[in-house]
Amino acid sequence: MQVKVLGAARQVGRSAFLVSHGNSNIILDYGALTTREPGFPMHVQPKTVDGLVLSHAHLDHSGATPVMFLGENVKLHCTPVTAELSNLLIEDFIKISGPYLPFEFIDLMAMNKHTVNHNYKESFQIKDFTVTFYDAGHIPGSCVIAVEAGNKRLLYTGDINGSETNLLHSSSRELGEANMVITESTYATADHPSRVQVERDFVDYANSIIERGGSLLAPAFSVGRAQELAMTLHKHGFKHPIFMDGMALKVNEILIRNQESLRDPVEFRRTLEHIERVTGWSQRRGVINRPGAIIAPAGMLVGGASIFYNERLSMSEKNGIAIVSFQVPGTPGRTLIDKGLTLIAGKPVKVRAEVRRFDFSSHSGKAELHSDLRAIKGSPKFMTVHGEEESCVQLAADLQVELGLEALAPRVGEVYDV
Repeated sequence: MQVKVLGAARQVGRSAFLVSHGNSNIILDYGALTTREPGFPMHVQPKTVDGLVLSHAHLDHSGATPVMFLGENVKLHCTPVTAELSNLLIEDFIKISGPYLPFEFIDLMAMNKHTVNHNYKESFQIKDFTVTFYDAGHIPGSCVIAVEAGNKRLLYTGDINGSETNLLHSSSRELGEANMVITESTYATADHPSRVQVERDFVDYANSIIERGGSLLAPAFSVGRAQELAMTLHKHGFKHPIFMDGMALKVNEILIRNQESLRDPVEFRRTLEHIERVTGWSQRRGVINRPGAIIAPAGMLVGGASIFYNERLSMSEKNGIAIVSFQVPGTPGRTLIDKGLTLIAGKPVKVRAEVRRFDFSSHSGKAELHSDLRAIKGSPKFMTVHGEEESCVQLAADLQVELGLEALAPRVGEVYDV
């Protein structure tokens, strides 16, 4: 069995790996860089591929998958909730970036038609490969992918979170033996603060903003982060209005249909009962005049309803903005953190609202990631990917020292034996 790196080497984005054994070929993820002009993995002719397997729905792992369905009969394999979420996110991707994409809506429809769903720990065949999904704990439906062929076993972590959250279980520790592990490196050089303390600080901050007559804006990713924030507020007895807007509302509906992907479906439904759904512009204009917590995509202030709220709330000292996710350099969210500036009518303006950061990451931090990987049995080789170059290289070095095993940070186009 061999692995060819098609993307995500020493970089966050466009994750993709071609796995070959004899005449059988599968692709693990086929993501995109969601910059203004999107970037894509190395091209692979669809007619040479026997199946495409998705670890989860985020666009940096799923965004290029419709390319594989341009008149071909490749099957897409994923969990049921990943199938729905990836369709939602890619459809939005087409609306926003359509002129820059090598596929259209009709190709997304073909992808959906050729999607096959699988549950955790239920093995399935793709030609010579046996594939099994394990819970990755990252977002609903995310999975660690195990691939077996001949006498070799490969594990691909996708994005992984070893800590339980309000929304999700932690990643599975029952992954078995492996000959090779392809692991993410996103936070390989940094640990996260205590999640318990982060939740308390976030709720205290929200209360303080609203009790002084202001509104709190929490720009949040539609999948996972928006729901986690709402559940955190509800769990801690937040007494003020919680407004939720944008694509997060559609995600809520998908999760209600796929409650087996959640840690506590009952608590999730109770949380939704306490949320005020914002579905139109007249309602949005009213919300900004009612002190409360507003959870709205996009998480980096690059689009969606959060732009509307940011423009109207950032100019008052009584309001607050909670940054709850990593902000990519060059995005409006990163500019807000680094320089205290936001764009209003296309011009940079100094923000007057109070801005604070809260680490609600859905990736394992350094210590957790090391623990995750040490739990894998056997003596596998490690490929460290999906991180900034420093993180990928450092994780490989750490694994060599800690475990005494072969570890490397590959580059795009390189091929390795499992």
